[in-house]
Amino acid sequence: MRFFVDKFFGLILRELFTEHSLNFLIRSKLDIMRKNQKADRRKHEILENYYQVLMEEGFEGASIGKIAQRMKIHPPLIIHYFKTKENMTIDLVDFLIEKYEAPEFLQFDHIQDMPQRFNALMDTIFSFEWSRTINPGVHFGFYYLSFRNQKIKQRFETMFRRFRNYLVGELEVYRNAGIVKAKNLKKAADIIITLMEGLEYHAHFLSETEPFEEFANYSRQLVVAMLKGQSVPLE
Repeated sequence: MRFFVDKFFGLILRELFTEHSLNFLIRSKLDIMRKNQKADRRKHEILENYYQVLMEEGFEGASIGKIAQRMKIHPPLIIHYFKTKENMTIDLVDFLIEKYEAPEFLQFDHIQDMPQRFNALMDTIFSFEWSRTINPGVHFGFYYLSFRNQKIKQRFETMFRRFRNYLVGELEVYRNAGIVKAKNLKKAADIIITLMEGLEYHAHFLSETEPFEEFANYSRQLVVAMLKGQSVPLE
């Protein structure tokens, strides 16, 4: 009888212990998830403020101290999350690429009319809003850093290759619909990206007070003509 009582209570204790352990593991996992979410939010906030400091001070004037001052926190807290300024800079590149690749800019599947969808794409990628998704001073600051930092260069290469692949896919759709006549879609996509990126160079160095939209619209006309096998007079 004593044997069965001990076995019975042993089973109960084991079940209780197992349930307690399971609850403990669940609580621990939830605590870790909450801490990670809090850390992600904090890092996102720091990166956003780093971006703002870069726009105001430039790369030469930005520092962890100025970011901390802007956020009204102590600099060691930033070091706690990123360890080094280089790590924070690399994470900022990833953060800004997410802005650049925001899906709301390039979602046209809801447009059933193919000519309308094609025009919507051209309007978007040659728009002032698209060009200023990232502050041009910060954008070209990273372009400068990409010559010295391989990690930054690799990230920009990946971003532009993804965008080129997206354009090739879209142009294939329009070629199948009889809108685009270009044969080498990859080269056409490269030309589009080169012209698109060059808009900020023109605005900064060559515009002579010409509105951004005016030259952007002309560049758009050139691209459309190229894709359709037409010519655009230089006016």
